[in-house]
Amino acid sequence: MSVILISGTIGAGKSSLTDMLAKEIDSKPFYENVEDNEVLPLFYSNPEQYAFLLQIFFLNKRFLAMKNALVSDDNVLDRSIYEDSLLFHLNADLGRVTDIEVQQYDNLLDTMLNELDDVAPKKRPDLMVHIKVSLDTMLERIKKRGRDYEQLESDETLYSYYEALNQRYNQWYEEFDVCPKIQIDGDIFDFVEKPEDAQKVIQQIQEKLKELEDQKAGSYFTDNRHAKGQYLG
Repeated sequence: MSVILISGTIGAGKSSLTDMLAKEIDSKPFYENVEDNEVLPLFYSNPEQYAFLLQIFFLNKRFLAMKNALVSDDNVLDRSIYEDSLLFHLNADLGRVTDIEVQQYDNLLDTMLNELDDVAPKKRPDLMVHIKVSLDTMLERIKKRGRDYEQLESDETLYSYYEALNQRYNQWYEEFDVCPKIQIDGDIFDFVEKPEDAQKVIQQIQEKLKELEDQKAGSYFTDNRHAKGQYLG
């Protein structure tokens, strides 16, 4: 019984892996709201005007998804609130939001994270699975899925945005310490197109979960034995 986060840049294959993993372990998937997101096309058409609105939209959705997932077991989340700040502060560094918007966003995020700690009986996810892809793979998959507003042909400046986003995800993964983590190489394992690669990725995740479960059981046994020893004097 596990709560699993799937992270990664645009086009990494998060939704596909979320779907596959949820079916494999018979869990409930929480998908990122993209297809029916009326704010996202507005952001791509005018990032300076809509960056703050888009991030507040996503922050609200990710908070609710995280809250719902943590109060029960066996859930897989397609992107989570823990990487929301990465996306927001990239837009901030690109001059797309004001200083006061940054302050309000950071305050709201802190409030939400504190509430998750206070109200959720399960304090942390069990595992974060990060899909790492190169910029070339990222751009190839963005082109392949065909959302007009994401295409470089629509806006050449998107290239530098995608490049910066991909680089920041590498640093974000290294610094992530909310829960145990594992990284999947999305360049080597094309789990979206190749069933054999999908099975290998699922196996890696299941082995990591088993390892964590064994560690938890070993820790419980050691702590329990120590407690009994103290009691027996």
